[in-house]
Amino acid sequence: MRRAAERIERVHGDDPGSRALRRALLKEISRNVRFDAYAWLLTDPETEVGCDPVADVPCMPQLPKLIRLKYATETNRWTSMRRPVARLLAQTGGDPAQSLVWRELLAAYDVVDMASLVFRDRFGCWGFLDLWRVRPAEPFTQRDAEYLTAIVPPLTGALRRVQAESFHLTESRKVPGGPAVLVLSPDLHVRAQTPETDAYLRALVPPTGDRRPIPAGAYNVGAQLRASEDGVDSHPPRARVHLGQGIWLTLCAARIVATGQPDADIAVTLEPTSINERMSLFSLAHGLSRREAEIMAACARGTDTRGLAHELFISQNTIQDHLKSIFAKTGTRTRGELLAIARGR
Repeated sequence: MRRAAERIERVHGDDPGSRALRRALLKEISRNVRFDAYAWLLTDPETEVGCDPVADVPCMPQLPKLIRLKYATETNRWTSMRRPVARLLAQTGGDPAQSLVWRELLAAYDVVDMASLVFRDRFGCWGFLDLWRVRPAEPFTQRDAEYLTAIVPPLTGALRRVQAESFHLTESRKVPGGPAVLVLSPDLHVRAQTPETDAYLRALVPPTGDRRPIPAGAYNVGAQLRASEDGVDSHPPRARVHLGQGIWLTLCAARIVATGQPDADIAVTLEPTSINERMSLFSLAHGLSRREAEIMAACARGTDTRGLAHELFISQNTIQDHLKSIFAKTGTRTRGELLAIARGR
């Protein structure tokens, strides 16, 4: 198991970015654990809402339903898993019908078992992965679970690291102007969108050929809104996602209130992440301590070393020690460089 974890740590994607890395990691995982389908999503580390998917599932035409049921299912939900790996059959005592997503969708695709992994550390939740086995395959074994459990820590580190690295990319991409809004039905089917939305969606999940982009991120925040309303999970329906080249977007979902309409449509907004939200994510992705994040925020307000020491009731030497640690963790050398990258140039 230790060698398996070491092999995972040596995996790198062919191109920079989380999708290439995850595909390379899946190839390595498949050498040890067989699976027939998968869905791997990054998550906002604070809201734990999914975004930026890499998936190969047989029910892709029913993607809105799959995502809606995934968020509505309490069994092995990534937000409440007590262990980093959970097997559907083992968790339900051999009765997968206890799982809403299996009962209402996966059973029709002959899925015999699902292994769920959550990638969480003390800085937040960085993603979740579902591996499916389809008949005539056998269910996942205890040995499979032990292998997957052993590789979760290096996988978690890799996901957080690739998020951190994204802040250091050059911003050469233009962000579309105007409001970007997507309107979903209660079942998460697209009803309408503003012209600017298409450009965002194509950047988030580039389609192949002339196909329309799949608004997977919008489906996720919309599904989280429904899950929150139904009392399944209390996290807000919001997620920050890397658009590319250092640019971050925030997706938020809310009901469109209409008189006399019992089950209103859902509006999903896509907009550049605010400076404060971007800096918060930057701190988490780079593994800054709470005190280090406070110092960086104070630097962003223009507070000098003497002011920081007075504000935080510590010596100027201690402030300098914290700054050295921040520079080391973030790969920067000066306060100006640090803040330029954290806030976006």
